This record gives sequence, structure tokens and C-alpha cells, in this order.
Amino acid sequence: MQRTEIESPTSRVRFAMSRVDITPPVGIYHRMWGAARHDQATGVHRPLQGDVLVFEPFDEGGSKERMIRVQLDHVGFVTQQHDALRAAIAESAGLALEQVVLTYSHTHSGGWYIPDRFALPGGDLIPPYLVELATKLQQACREAMGQVREATISYATGRCDMAANRDCWDSELNAYVTGYNPDADIDNEVVVGRVTDADGILRHIFVQYACHPTTLAWENSLLSPDFVGAMREEVERQSGVLCTYLQGPCGDIGPKNGHQGDPAVADSNGQQLAFSALSILASIGPPAHDFQYRGPVVSGATLGTWAYRPCGDGRLEKSARFSGGTYAVDLPLKEKPDQEGLEREFEDWNAQQEEADRRGDTVAARDYGARAERARRWIARLVGLPDADSFSMAFTVYRLGDAIWVTCGGEPYHVLQSALRRRFPQWTILVSPIDSGIQIAYLLPAESYGKGLYQEEPSMLAQGCLEHLLEAIALRIEQII
Repeated sequence: MQRTEIESPTSRVRFAMSRVDITPPVGIYHRMWGAARHDQATGVHRPLQGDVLVFEPFDEGGSKERMIRVQLDHVGFVTQQHDALRAAIAESAGLALEQVVLTYSHTHSGGWYIPDRFALPGGDLIPPYLVELATKLQQACREAMGQVREATISYATGRCDMAANRDCWDSELNAYVTGYNPDADIDNEVVVGRVTDADGILRHIFVQYACHPTTLAWENSLLSPDFVGAMREEVERQSGVLCTYLQGPCGDIGPKNGHQGDPAVADSNGQQLAFSALSILASIGPPAHDFQYRGPVVSGATLGTWAYRPCGDGRLEKSARFSGGTYAVDLPLKEKPDQEGLEREFEDWNAQQEEADRRGDTVAARDYGARAERARRWIARLVGLPDADSFSMAFTVYRLGDAIWVTCGGEPYHVLQSALRRRFPQWTILVSPIDSGIQIAYLLPAESYGKGLYQEEPSMLAQGCLEHLLEAIALRIEQII
């Protein structure tokens, strides 16, 4: 039987947002890339932004169920820093810590602010910056909570081919490298959420897409949100309202044209995503309307006519349902590497880098420095590893009407989101990673372990972690819907 009605995915909520400029000072420690030879940021490409989003049930009496979601233009912080920011926001909002979600655009050009960088050049600027960041987010949170109003979020989906799979086989090296793989398909789905107020006036736009912001790499010394900045600015210029970027699971996804030093390439990538998002935005019908078959009209041909009609009471009630919360799942841990061995490795690579610099071999010095950086990061990661066989990962699942908003820790492969969308095809599902400390690293599918992929090396999680997380999230979605 052919369908005669297409429901427009809708969330009817109470909503507000506030934005704050969180651009760090020039001169702050910046080096995120192992191959980089600079330490400090030399300038600003585009400002980094922090968005504080407040969601409440459509019923005005539902403020006790309030959820605050903060989106930052940073790669991520370690657990202690992440939790301190959440606690500061929760305190300013008068909420339980579990009601505050903090995720990141994951730009690799925003600076690298983990504690073991404090003693390096520009690292002295990190602690005061983090204090200032918390203060700014607290103020933005208070502003947003004072502006909460009825809103309708209407969703639509499309595609953007800016991103691609990045698990690439190098036949000469006889190993995997992290770069554009033209032979692998990904779904490349873009989800756009259009927020309108009670009068139908456009107030805000969400763009969700899965792609590592790694356009700019080791040759870039500018503070930058990467492609996210140009995407936002183009959407905001065209629409006249602010746009929030929601990162998707992108452990195996990056820009086709990435690892560059030229900020213009990041802008080009961002504009490509922006134009896709604007096209999708233009496809959305009136708020709280479904697309319905109206019947035949006899003309030169007998025409089948369709039109948008206001949602009935049942659809309005369904689109206003608001439920969910924070949950946890135990994930298997890998065997810990030997810390003393890592420290010796770090010292050895540093010595080789210094020797290469002395003899003027810049390529060897870059490579040795990158090896030292890998060892340094594993040493820092060990600080957050529990003395156990498993790791308790928190995740959130919220139903906002016809949409399911999910966050989780680490950097899962994109299959996490695509599998959930296949399992729940009648729902709009948005998954955002990195809602906890950055040291968790990647979650690979079981079949990807043992191949020599980069993502397995820094991950603290063992084979089966992604599948466990997928099932835990799916179970909560089933219970909520």
C-alpha cells in the first residue's frame, strides 16, 4: 500500500541558546600534530565559539527535566578538565551534573591543553585560559536559561561528499595510513535541524555531520575551528540566525582534501558543507506540518496532488514527548602498556630528533618528533586508566519528539550512527562523540582490530567495545520510544 502521508520529523520543546567567543590567546601552546615543528599559536584563522543550548519539555512545568548541552570548538579535554567545566556549568544552572552534556567540534587546530603541556612553550597560558573559559560558559548558561521559549525543531536530511573514509591502504608501505580512501563508501548524511519560535520565525539552525576537522594539519600554526568555522559563517550569513555544528561519529572519517597548511582549504571544505546544509534547510516544510496526499486533479494528465497540512493533536502530542538521561556501559580495556618502557621510548625518540636537527635532517627530525609525541600521549593517557579490566563509559540518550539525541565518549567509528539509523529507520537519530575525557580515544568495529590501523594503537579500549556500546544505546532507545 502506497503511503499517503509523510510525517515531518519534529521536536516541540522549550529552547534557548547563547554563544560566547572562546578563542584562546595567540601564543598559547598549540601543537596538536606529531609532525608539527612549532609549539605556540601564531595567529587566528577564525574565532573559536562555544554554544550553550538549553532544552526543556514543551510543558512549562518541565523545567526540572532541563538538559543543557554545550558545544565547544576544541579537540577535547582530559577527564579532570572536562568534568570541571561541566561542574561549573551545572553550578551556574542549579542542575545536577548529569543534566549537563559537553561535546566538542573536535577541531585539531584549536590548541592542545592537557596538563602535560603546561610546562612547554605557551603552556603557561593554558590554566588561566581554562578558568576564563569556565567563567564565560557560566555566563552564557545564565543568559540562555533566561531566554527559554517554546520552539519547534524541524529536521531534514541530505548528503555532502566533503568527507570520506580515511583508512587507506598504502601498497608501497604495505600498511594502512590515515588518509583519503577513494574505494570505501560512507553514507555522508547531513542532518539539519531548523528551530522556529511560536510565531514560526526562524531562530536557530543545527547542522550535524560526521567528519574529523583535520583539514589543517602540522603546517598550520593558526588557531582555527577548521571547516566548522566557514560552514557556520556561510549558513549564518544566508539565514540570518546562529548555527550550531554537531559532530558525528567520525573515527574513520576525514575530509577528502585534508592535512593541509592553507586555511583557504578549510574554508572551502566548510563552504561545501554549508551549501549542502542550506539546500537541506530549503527543503523543510512549515513547522508542525506533515506532507499529505490531497487526491487527484484532472488536467492534461490526472495529477496526484500533495500539500503540507497542520499536524493533528496526536502528532503534536508525539512531537512534544521529552525523556531520557545519562546511562553507562562497561567496555573492555586493552592490556596497559608499560609506563617505564614508554618513558624510555619517549627519551630515545627525543634524543634522535635532537641529533637529526643538529645535522639538518628536517624530515627525520619531524618523524622522530612525531614518534616521541605518540609515546608522550600514551604516558598521559595512563593517568586516566582505571585499575580494572573494563571501563565504565557514560552516554546520554534523549528523545525529543520524533528525534533521538545521543552522546557518548571516545571517538567511535561511523558505523555506530549508521547502525542505529538502520535499526530505527522511523526516527531522526543524531549521535555526537567525545562527551567525556579525550584519553579514551577510538572505538573500532571488532573486525577492524589486528589490521594495523592507526586508531587501534592509541585506543584504551579492547576489541568488542563498539559493539557493546551500540547495544547499550539501542537498548535505551528501545525503552524510551
